[in-house]
Formats: sequence, structure tokens, C-alpha cells
Amino acid sequence: MQYWLVKSEPFKYSWETFVKEGRTFWDGVRNFQARNNLKAMKVNDLVLFYHSNEGKAVVGIAKVIKEYYPDPTTTDPQWVAVDLAPVQPLAQPVSLEMIKRDSRLANIPLLKQPRLSVMPLTQEEFDTIVALGNA
Repeated sequence: MQYWLVKSEPFKYSWETFVKEGRTFWDGVRNFQARNNLKAMKVNDLVLFYHSNEGKAVVGIAKVIKEYYPDPTTTDPQWVAVDLAPVQPLAQPVSLEMIKRDSRLANIPLLKQPRLSVMPLTQEEFDTIVALGNA
């Protein structure tokens, strides 16, 4: 199993909307590194859902339910999407400030490459954030 973090601006696509819909396709990625991360995702990989810009916090856990396929929002074949489903919300959001303060998360891509929208996590990073959100 692999672990990931995806970012969405809540005014464009929020955790609440995701839960209400029950699944979504993760599209619109136009960065090659983020695209490669989408291509590496496998069914049942776990994904942290991060609200960017507003909130700046991890708010829930999702899982990959369909591996990459051509992004339906473009005719350019180099871009892909994956399907995600919500698993559970965190009991409390894990803010960017909380992540910055935790030494176990010092090397997380969210801090090293803050503009990257789809990023891998280690199991330890994933578990640490989940523990912070369920404390």
C-alpha cells in the first residue's frame, strides 16, 4: 500500500462536497510530477484530503478506487485522472501550522514542495497526521 496527499481549494471542491457525492475523479492536474504521482496510485491506496488556500489543513481520508485513465477534462493524452472515494473525516483538521511544528513531518512534501497538488507520503507521515487529527 502507498500513501498520498491531494490538495483542493475548498471553494472549488470541498471535503463536504466529496462526502456528499460519495466519489470523484481527481482531474485537472497539469504538473508533470503530480501527474506521475497520479499514475503511481493503486486501488485501495490511502489519500489524505487537504484544503488549500482556505483552511490549510488535512480534513479527511480517502482511498483510490480506480487507477489512472485519460483526464476527461482535456483532449491532451498526457494528462490523467484517478477516482477517489471518501473513507472518513478526521476528528479535527490538522493545520499546516501543526504539520510544521511536528518534527516527524519535517520532510513531508507539503513543506518541501508546497505548490505540488498530488504528493506521496510515507506510512509514518500518513499515520502521524491521522493520529494528530484523531487526538
